[in-house]
Amino acid sequence: MRHKILIVTGDAGESYETLYAVHRFQEAGWTPVVAAPSKKRLHLVMHDFEPGWDTYVERQGYGWEADISLSVARSGDYEAILLIGGRAPEYLRNNSELLDMVRKFDAENKWIFAICHGIQILVAAGLAHGRRVTCYEHVKYEVQQAGGTWVAEQAVQDGHMITAQTWQSHPEFYKAIFSVL
Repeated sequence: MRHKILIVTGDAGESYETLYAVHRFQEAGWTPVVAAPSKKRLHLVMHDFEPGWDTYVERQGYGWEADISLSVARSGDYEAILLIGGRAPEYLRNNSELLDMVRKFDAENKWIFAICHGIQILVAAGLAHGRRVTCYEHVKYEVQQAGGTWVAEQAVQDGHMITAQTWQSHPEFYKAIFSVL
């Protein structure tokens, strides 16, 4: 039986983070399953930095088909969950089914991975409290307000949770992920 990981994103999820995750897990022999609010072709985006801008810019990225909707995803079907960044987490953090599922992964001591703005889902689920995590630096105050400790490293492991700052953290993030899987 192949190992399965649930990859959560939605419209305006970070394109490179999504595609890299799917391909990296496939390469390692895992079955990645992309879940979104509905099963459809997702409109993913690319965030990048341009000289003269105080924040990142957003452009249309590659699209990707969600394999399943979040409403049918069950923690018992997966060994781990990965929360993708981009802007999708700003609305996904309001999805009570997703928050309950992430809490269930935590209660079952299953692996939880989050990159960039994906931490917003963990914060909303109450899972950043008391933990050392990292994320995109402009989200660190949400982590701190939720009782978490933001760490200025590319990837951070705290128990069964591994977090990363941005897609630029992929080498450290996936090295940490595959060292525990």
